[in-house]
Amino acid sequence: MEDLVWTVDGGVGTIRLNRPESRNSFTFTMIGRWAEILRQVRHDDDVRVVVLTGTGDKAFCSGVDLGQISNADPDLTPLQRKSQLHDQIHLVALALADLDKPVIASINGAAVGAGLDMALMCDLRIMSTSARVSEGYVKVGLTPGDGGAYYLPRLVGTSKALELLLTGEFIDADEALRIGLVNRLAAPEDLTAATAAFAQSIAAMPPVTVRMIKRATYQSADIDLRTALDMISSHFAVVAATEDAAEALAAMKERRPASFVGR
Repeated sequence: MEDLVWTVDGGVGTIRLNRPESRNSFTFTMIGRWAEILRQVRHDDDVRVVVLTGTGDKAFCSGVDLGQISNADPDLTPLQRKSQLHDQIHLVALALADLDKPVIASINGAAVGAGLDMALMCDLRIMSTSARVSEGYVKVGLTPGDGGAYYLPRLVGTSKALELLLTGEFIDADEALRIGLVNRLAAPEDLTAATAAFAQSIAAMPPVTVRMIKRATYQSADIDLRTALDMISSHFAVVAATEDAAEALAAMKERRPASFVGR
């Protein structure tokens, strides 16, 4: 069985962490393949939305396989420790930062440490009502190694993020929804179907428009209002000239379903 499974169905590509016996922890080999898939998806018109999930109902991801990263090894230099993160584990975050197609984390079970960070770096999150999440790093004497200190405050605010980071406490699905860490909840038995419906609802939208909206949203977070408005006027002009924009308008006028081609 592959440790990381990639499938495509109806415009939705799914990355599934497939090591349930290890709580879907990831290896460096998996990271390489994971990042490679995300880079390929940028240029694959058959994939409009990406879903990330884990196998089983116990764990979404428990982070890095501890057999792969030897933080307790006294012979490992600080530079070697840094390189394990920066040159390998961080490849997924960097690939996601370059991807303007929506990515949904389907949190099927516990997400801990870097496992939670992998969900946080996705654009949207849907969570099983039986799942729990924790940053957890502080309990093993480590700082968040995979972007938790970057992503979490942007989702839940600085104060709440610090509470979760400094205590390492688990929170349940209801609390995750309440604080804005996830977008939606689903019963465990309904999570797969709910995720598919969520992903398909986005995949059915004009793909160029979807990509431009995602791009503009993240770009706007880092610039001033005048620059953001100038930028969006350019994005708007490009999108308005696409075949899909004309099709969307025609379908609305004719009261029929639209069919988008991505041009």
